[in-house]
This record gives sequence, C-alpha cells and structure tokens, in this order.
Amino acid sequence: MPDSSIKIQGARFLVTIDPQRRIIQDGSVLIEGQRITAIGKANELADVPADQVIDASEMVVTPGFVNGHMHISYAHATRGVFPDDLGPAYLSNVFALQGAMTDEEEYLTSLLAITELLKYGTTCFVDPGSTKGLDACMQAYDESGCRIVIGWQVTDRPNPINLPVYETAKAIRLMEQTIGQYDHLLDDRVRAWAMPFSPSFSSEELLRAASSLSDRYETRMTLHFNNGSSYVQDCLKSYGTRPTQYLESLGILTPNLTLAHGLGIDKSEVECIARNGSTVVMCPTAAIKGGNGVAHEGMLPELLDAGATVGLGTDAGNNSNLLETMRSMYLAAVLYKDARRDVGMIPAETALELATLGGAQALGLGDEIGSLEVGKKADLVLFDTRRAEWRTLFNPVNNLVYNADGRSVHTVIVDGRVRVENHKPLFVDEWGLVQEVQELGESLLERVGVSYPSRWPIV
Repeated sequence: MPDSSIKIQGARFLVTIDPQRRIIQDGSVLIEGQRITAIGKANELADVPADQVIDASEMVVTPGFVNGHMHISYAHATRGVFPDDLGPAYLSNVFALQGAMTDEEEYLTSLLAITELLKYGTTCFVDPGSTKGLDACMQAYDESGCRIVIGWQVTDRPNPINLPVYETAKAIRLMEQTIGQYDHLLDDRVRAWAMPFSPSFSSEELLRAASSLSDRYETRMTLHFNNGSSYVQDCLKSYGTRPTQYLESLGILTPNLTLAHGLGIDKSEVECIARNGSTVVMCPTAAIKGGNGVAHEGMLPELLDAGATVGLGTDAGNNSNLLETMRSMYLAAVLYKDARRDVGMIPAETALELATLGGAQALGLGDEIGSLEVGKKADLVLFDTRRAEWRTLFNPVNNLVYNADGRSVHTVIVDGRVRVENHKPLFVDEWGLVQEVQELGESLLERVGVSYPSRWPIV
C-alpha cells in the first residue's frame, strides 16, 4: 500500500527554523509518508493533490517540540502529592512508589503522560531510563505514535534515593541488552541509549562502559548532571577537578553524551563542555521549583555563547509538576533577562530554537527533526490563533514564546500521522484513562504507605 499524503494548506505562518530561519506567510507543507516533501507559498502548492488536506488558515505551524529530559512512567500516578519543601526525601519517596508499580500501571501512567505531551505540542522526548516495564510501555509508545528515547537506568554505587544498586557487570549488561532490544523500533521512532543515573552513583568502570556502548552501537548516553556543592567538593577532594573535568579525564565527555540539568557548573566547565562537543539539556521548570538558583547561577547564556548545543526539558510530572516544553521555553527566555538585568539575554528566537531544533541536535536527531525542511521527518504542530491569547498577531515567534501555550495546539503530526486533531488525542479515551490513573494512584499510595495530606483542610 503506497504511503498516504497530507497537505497543510494556507497557514497564516510557517515558522520553519530552517537554515535561513524563514517564516513563510500563507504557506503550505506537503507530507508523503513519514517525511516532508515540499514546503512553500500556498499558491505554489495549490495544485498538488494529497489524500488529506488540512485547512491551516489562521494557524501557526511549527516543528514539533522536543523535551530532552522527562521521567515519564511513574509521576502521573501521584502527581501533586509532595509538598514544596520536602527536600531530599522527595526522590527517595518517588522511587519507592515507582518500585511498587506493576507493568500495567506503568503502561497507564506512561500513556497519560504521553497524551499530555502530544496534546501540548511535544512530539519527541527522552525518558532517562526510569521505566521498568519497557515491554508493557512499548504498547503506549506504539498506540500514541510518539517519538521517544529510552534506556535502562543503572547505578553500581549506594545511593540515598532508593535506586537499585547493581553489580557493575550486570549494570553494563542491562544497558547493552536494552539498546540491542529496543533501538530503532517502531519505524525508528524509538531510540535506546546508555543511561547510568549520574556520575555520583556510578563507578569509573560503569561510566566508561556506558560511553563505549554508545560508540559501539552508534547511539548516545545521558547522565543526570545536577551537581550540588557537596558533590563538587567530593570531586575536588577525590580527583582534583570539578565534575565536568572529571568526566573529561575519563574520556567520556564526548559528542555522544547529553548532560541533563547542567546545574552546579562554572565557567571553566562551560568551556570544557563546549570544547568536547557534549550537549546539555536544561530543565528550568524543575530548577526554579526546586530552588536551585538557576536564574542567577545557571550557565545557559554562557553555554550558548561558548557554542555548546543546548536543549530543554521539564523533568518529571511530580518534580516540576508539568510537562509542557513551551513553559521551559518561556522560562529560558525570561529568567536570565531578570537575573542578569539584561534584556538582551536569550531572545525569543533563541528560546524557540532551544525547544525545537536545538533540542533535536542535543539528542543527536538534528538531521531528522526540529525544523520544517524537505526531507526531514514530518513532526509538526498547528496552533489555532483564533484565541484571545494569540492576538494581536504580527510576529509569530514573540507570540509563541511569550503569550501562547499548549491550550492552543489544534493539530499534532508525528512521523506523518495525525495524532491530535481539533485539540483531541486520536489514540485514547482521555477521560477514561484519567479515571484509571486516579484509581491506581490512590491504590499505590495506600500500598506503599505514603501520605502527604493537603495543608489546607479538605472538607
């Protein structure tokens, strides 16, 4: 059966993020199979037939958004239960609750998280290895049609957050098995990486092996790289270097490495990251909720000035409590203007790049997604601008970054397939799924014995 075709016809604006950064007014896009095959003015493509034509008048069309760090499989079961000031006990509770979940429960919570991501315009995301029931959750990836990076999260050192500690050889074997079993599945929408949790919970042998696996299998590696002052001091005492230079000394700070969060680094580490070609995914939504001082101490402007490749994430739905990549984009654009008292910091255009093409490049997928270009995968978002928050509309980049949000996402296409239409996901009964996850969350809290009642009386 030949590939089907879709024509997005007569968009008010196509924000291409192509090499020329063209914004095409009254533009059309032709999709054949998984890929974009034509893009231009509506009159240029008016006579080109397609199996499905989407009227995009009064729509702004963008590439799909990329969320480079998002624990997807557990958070929705107990979203919003943790008080803001829980502190170090937060992660130990999170992973204790996840440890009690069944594969079916992980499937349901993953599907709900993916539904939220897709509805609000995120078409590609990284789950940094925390999903246990990958076979069960593969069904959610298949049904939703999302583009996802997965792996098997491992540690081989004791840790205070209830992560399983593996013997080093087993940890290496688990990562390799996961890459071998899942990489390039579902028409290449699934990629699998090596995923030690963090340098602080990993031996040198494990870190080097993970990097070697990423090279051997032509994939990538990610690490949580949220460095508190105590870990920085431990590195200085044990290795005589800061954390980034420690990774460099191991030979793993390579272009195949994506550092999640990128907090607790100084200017020497910025230069080290840029020099070695590693990429960074920053999660401003989680950082500000966690009180990490990201606005004053975060190095996003310095990383960009040094030429580093940077993307955006949100972290888990019970950490930042949100998944919407557009909110991270907004924060990237405004936090540093205020903290540095410099309105030239991170202009709207740069923030939009971070959430799309920059995010794709940070995941090694910049040749496939992140912009509207002929030959790239057809991951697109159509925003309905017939809404108060969009008007008036003259510069669509400013509107996207500063006043639009996921509520105005009308249509989402991933890999050439419509997954959200007229604001509704086509692959799931959303309300039915919400009710199932509510019930399993209540059961999970009771099973584990975790309780954080509302500080205000619920009567």
